[in-house]
Amino acid sequence: MKVAVIKYNSGNVQSVLYALERLGAKAELTDDIEKIKSADRVIFPGQGEASSAMRYLKSKNLDQVIKETTQPFLGICLGLQLLCDHSEENNTECLGIFPVKVKKFIPENSQEFKVPQIGWNELEKIMDNPLFRGIKPHPFVYYVHSFYAELSEFTIAQSHYIHDFSAMLHKDNFFAIQAHPEKSGEVGEHLLKNFLNLRN
Repeated sequence: MKVAVIKYNSGNVQSVLYALERLGAKAELTDDIEKIKSADRVIFPGQGEASSAMRYLKSKNLDQVIKETTQPFLGICLGLQLLCDHSEENNTECLGIFPVKVKKFIPENSQEFKVPQIGWNELEKIMDNPLFRGIKPHPFVYYVHSFYAELSEFTIAQSHYIHDFSAMLHKDNFFAIQAHPEKSGEVGEHLLKNFLNLRN
């Protein structure tokens, strides 16, 4: 199985490659359009800033390539946010796969809630979805983020930090997770394995 990990000058990519390697997947970090189109799976990870990430994607025509993918596709962290419609981070128009807005956490009590959210948090209200096959109830995953996707009809799991937000999204062949599965221990490894094992 060939896995294309989209290169767009974002951080935290190497740990995703290591996680895929542990699962036996042949993964390549690339911004080559033909390699992305021919891959069995596409993963869109990253940490960074939304507007500069979108500029890079557009400069390489990767924004159109992403919209046209038909194989299973997984956005991680910033990857989830860029798959949404609009981000409050520098007022950025994103890819619009999910008609969802991305907003900044604004704590009512800065003593109780720190932004970014860094650490473990529970996946709640998990929907019936192949990504959760074999995962025990009330799993915890690891987050590092200052922005979040609103709840929507495409939310397949949510978490709570200051308020409820979309922890995971799904529409057609597009899946996305706000947390970092590559840093989430057995639960994250299981999520990635389930993604790799999806039927096309």
